[in-house]
Amino acid sequence: MSDQKNVMRELLDGYGQTYAAEAGIPLKDTPQPLYRTLVLASLLSARIRASVAVASARALYDAGLRDPRRMADATWQQRVDALGEGGYRRYDERTATQLGDGARLVLDEWGGDLRTVRERADGDVDELRAQLRRMPGLGPTGVDIFLREVQDVWSEYAPFLDAKTLQGAERLGLPKDPAALVRLTGDAPRAEVAAALVRAALDKSVVQECLARAGDRGH
Repeated sequence: MSDQKNVMRELLDGYGQTYAAEAGIPLKDTPQPLYRTLVLASLLSARIRASVAVASARALYDAGLRDPRRMADATWQQRVDALGEGGYRRYDERTATQLGDGARLVLDEWGGDLRTVRERADGDVDELRAQLRRMPGLGPTGVDIFLREVQDVWSEYAPFLDAKTLQGAERLGLPKDPAALVRLTGDAPRAEVAAALVRAALDKSVVQECLARAGDRGH
C-alpha cells in the first residue's frame, strides 16, 4: 500500500492539473466556466492531441467566444479562424458548425445555463448523460471528459472515474476499484486525480516517470 501511495503522490504532484485549469478556466458552478468546460470536453474528445484541444479552447476564449450567446452570434468563419489559431485544423469546419448549433441548443433548451441540466438530472448520472448527449459533436467520450472535470463542483457525481482513468490506474499498478483509488488519494480534488490518471493512460512516459520517482522515494 505504501508503494501505491508513493506512486499516486508522484502522479498528483507531477500531473494533477485538470484540463480546465490548463485551458485557463477557473471552474466553478456558474454559467460561463461550465460552458467553457463543455466546449473543452467536446474539443478533447476528437482524435487530436490534448494540447491542441486546450490551446483551441483558449483561442476561442481569446476571440470572445466565451459563452453560448457569443458563440451562437459569431459567424461560422469566426469560429473556424479561432479554432485554427489554436491549431485545431483537422476537424475545424465541422467543429465550427457543431459549436454554433450546440450554443443555440444551450440557449434554447437550457436558458444558456448548464446548471439547468444539473437540476433536471437531479443526481441521476444516466439522465445527465442523456441530456448532455444532445449537444452536437458530444459523444460518450466527451460526456465522460466533462463529468471528470466538473465532479468537484457537481459533487453528487464524485468520484467520477471512468474507463480511461481506470486504464491509467492499471498502467501504474494502482487499484482499478474506484473506492480503493479514492482511499489512496486522501483529500486531493477528485477532478485532479482523474486528470492525472488520464494523462497516465495517454502517455507511457508519465507512467515510467511516476514509477521511477516512487521507487526512489521508497528507498
